[in-house]
Amino acid sequence: MLALYLGSRTYSTVSSRAAVETFKREQLGSPDQNSIEILTATKPDFTLWSTKRIKKYEDSLNTYLKRAIGVLIIPKIKVEVPVLDGTDDLSLNRGVGRIAGTASPEEDGNVGIAGHRDGFFRGLKDIALGDAIEMITPRRTDTYTVDRVVIVAPNDTSILRPRPHPSLTLVTCYPFYFVGSAPQRYIVQASLTHSDSGTTRIVKRSAIATNNVTQQSSTR
Repeated sequence: MLALYLGSRTYSTVSSRAAVETFKREQLGSPDQNSIEILTATKPDFTLWSTKRIKKYEDSLNTYLKRAIGVLIIPKIKVEVPVLDGTDDLSLNRGVGRIAGTASPEEDGNVGIAGHRDGFFRGLKDIALGDAIEMITPRRTDTYTVDRVVIVAPNDTSILRPRPHPSLTLVTCYPFYFVGSAPQRYIVQASLTHSDSGTTRIVKRSAIATNNVTQQSSTR
């Protein structure tokens, strides 16, 4: 269960120019040829990240990674991160991951997303009711509004159950600055409030791409 769920440093250069150049914007097509999304995410702001997590992120840049299924954007805390399908170590070092058994982006249901408390999801400590969260996918952009923030035990899976309406559930360990294995889980839940399904939208951000590398892959 722990695998499912999953100080401060000034922003610095993520990696060498060579490492950054291995990333490309990746086009994800849909059945409609005119519906193409380029999913990218900005370079992370490492201000709140732990030194260990920064190192793991940098190490992940040398490894081939499966394509992202979306980009999660939380304007309040300045997070823009690729969403990978799964919560394995590599996925959570590079971005955030969809929790197995929960809905996928673009599906009705409860989309569960896990992230590390000392990395991309540390900023969740500042989230509040009413804040907006966006999920960008090849076919549409869904906007959610935070309606619940709760702390639960690691074995509490009730927060991943379908809700009465399409929802997004963000999961990370808690307390945020706990030394060692954190004893609780910090949960942010949000309800779908708007969906833009325009098929010609292209997302381009002046940043590194989500997940694809052109160099030879390395083992984890």
